[in-house]
Amino acid sequence: MRKSFRNLLFIVLLVGISCSESPKKETTATSLPVYKDVPYLQDYSIKYDKQENDLLLFETYMDRNGVIQVSSSDGILRTHDGQFLYPGVLLQDKTYRPLTDKNISAMTVYQDQFVYLDDKAVLSNAWAGSLYLKHTLPKANIFTAGTDFDFLISDGPSLQYVSKNNSGWQGSTSKDKTISIKFDQKTNSFWILGEKSINHFNPKDKTLKTVYEGNNFTSFALVDNTLILTTLDGYYEVDATSGNQIGDKKTQLPWTEINYVNLIDGNLWFGSTKGAFKLKEDGKFSYYYGKRWMPSNNVKHISKGTDGSILILTDTGLGQIVFEEMTLYDKALYYEKQVRDRHIRLGFNATLVDMDNGNFDTGRLSDSDNDGLWTTMYLAGQVFRYSVTKSEDALQNCREAMDAMERLFSINPVPGFPSRSFERSGYINQLHDPDRWQHSSDPEWDWKSTTSSDEAIGHIFAYGAMAEIMDNDLKDRAIVLIDTLMSHIVRNDMYMVDYDGKPTTWGRWNPEYVNARPKMVGDRKINASNIIGMLQTAYHFTGKEKYKEKAFDLMDNHGYLDNLMWPMKDVAMAPDDADDWSKMLSESWNHSDDEMYFVGYWGLYRYAFNDTLKTKFKEAIIDHWEIERPEKEGAWNIMTALTGTQEFDLEEAAWYLREHPMDMVAWEVNNSHRKDITFVEPNFREQTTAEVLPPDERRVQRHNANMFTLDGGRNGSEEFSAGDIWLLPYWMGRYLGVISAPQTMD
Repeated sequence: MRKSFRNLLFIVLLVGISCSESPKKETTATSLPVYKDVPYLQDYSIKYDKQENDLLLFETYMDRNGVIQVSSSDGILRTHDGQFLYPGVLLQDKTYRPLTDKNISAMTVYQDQFVYLDDKAVLSNAWAGSLYLKHTLPKANIFTAGTDFDFLISDGPSLQYVSKNNSGWQGSTSKDKTISIKFDQKTNSFWILGEKSINHFNPKDKTLKTVYEGNNFTSFALVDNTLILTTLDGYYEVDATSGNQIGDKKTQLPWTEINYVNLIDGNLWFGSTKGAFKLKEDGKFSYYYGKRWMPSNNVKHISKGTDGSILILTDTGLGQIVFEEMTLYDKALYYEKQVRDRHIRLGFNATLVDMDNGNFDTGRLSDSDNDGLWTTMYLAGQVFRYSVTKSEDALQNCREAMDAMERLFSINPVPGFPSRSFERSGYINQLHDPDRWQHSSDPEWDWKSTTSSDEAIGHIFAYGAMAEIMDNDLKDRAIVLIDTLMSHIVRNDMYMVDYDGKPTTWGRWNPEYVNARPKMVGDRKINASNIIGMLQTAYHFTGKEKYKEKAFDLMDNHGYLDNLMWPMKDVAMAPDDADDWSKMLSESWNHSDDEMYFVGYWGLYRYAFNDTLKTKFKEAIIDHWEIERPEKEGAWNIMTALTGTQEFDLEEAAWYLREHPMDMVAWEVNNSHRKDITFVEPNFREQTTAEVLPPDERRVQRHNANMFTLDGGRNGSEEFSAGDIWLLPYWMGRYLGVISAPQTMD
């Protein structure tokens, strides 16, 4: 028996419950809307690969016992092992020895039992093996079941009707080759698809008639009284009674080269040469592409499992799409385990890289330019989690992350300067950007220099949340680091100064640098916004006047308030007469800046010096949120809620959290070929389509990436951590009270 995700989830739930027995009520404002965390259906995939390259796969079904079988050029196969994120294989089914000796050419299910077709009969091992209906088509390879142990079979040119309780029949379609047969339960009749016709057979009066003629059909389905006829260039709809075509050929699809179609629970599922897709009630499609969902994209067959899963058979294996009922809290517990299991490097929130085709056991934890930023975003999420649940696990996660963050300061010789990262000595040439790495005074360790502003704002965000929320020693440790970093910046004339005595490339908040940018260049606004929030945070927790004085000096004498209030709609490319640096900074919209803004809004709004400024900052935050709304970014929507506004697209935030794939491996994803989405003209914001695609149809990416990027991935060589991508917005939503505790839990 394969291990189920439900078993894993149950274990994780027990752990989560044990560490949150006395949850603290979420911080909430009664005026804010709240997403009720009720169970929804979360999809994920279990994959099974074929073992021989030349093996042909035809059909797949599941019986009432949950057994999955696949018909192939080498007989019947069954699934072996396989669970979420750990693929299984397809092996020859040797359960019934006599079955392996037969020339099985096709299979189906009838009354949720496997039924087989060989060169002599229709047979089954169910019903005590009593089903054995002989036929006279030795090359038959197509059949389907009726309603009373009757079957219609074909070898292509000929048709034969065999029944346990009725007389038989034999015939053929007129000058056509049968490629598919399906049974219509409403009329107790059969539909036969040829390469260029669709025919109807009534077993009661043994009549066969042609209903519609065309060309190059590949598959079909019957929806009420409408025939869906697929081709390698879209599909037709035909009235089953009159035989008249309904409207034009349908081509606005994720991909038009369709191999197979099936009606499952009222929804049409299409299998194409570029993945599978489901037509939803709203006319849009759910698109399953790439190894996130199945072994390859050339889909051959689709069926529904008796457990509610969808079986998608491709030319290289099987993808079983499972729909598991869970809440966002359940999903959070799974992600908590994912992070701790394989994404903690020396206390940092890290990425697993160098994997072989998604195999976690072949990967290694990687250093990153943004070890500090990704870790502080994870750390902040754990702070919010601790506040909501009082989880000892969350508290320990905070302590271990804080150990790493403190060491970023102590491992280098520059007072108050946070390193980008650190690693054991002897590996510099194998690390990212080896020229940026320096030896520490401890010969066992090296550290990374050139720390940037996005690192700094991440530090202050997490430490501010920790200082505000924690009621233990971590509060004091956070305040010390806030003061340490901000003292370094103020002491060095609003720069971060590296080991060489020079400002780092991106650690610059001095007016000479900031105001050198034209007003429409985003760097001017982002640096002003960030540094005011950072200084406010430092003053709020240390009470040191130097931080307040510097902030007002920047706002009153250097235009930083005007800078940060610059409307987002007016952020644009630098004019022709601007300096080259400003032109480089404004070639297109900077999505990393979006991340820095929203991470910085915690300190900008929450610790504002006075109510007048707080009102202005709220205006700036909502102005930014308005322009970001098309991205439906879960983190940005939830972070906007900290202002107390009722309008922050809560449903879109919940949509982001629900639709985010459980599988965070960097599989290749492609959407630019799709014909069901509306493309827009190239633009400054790099928005490619009129509407953003769901997260599980895009590449896995962090919040600093463009949500409208259609293609990408790393071929299964990396797995991202959920720590910053998913857990931060979820636990912040819980802390702010805009996401409820789980409403039900089994």
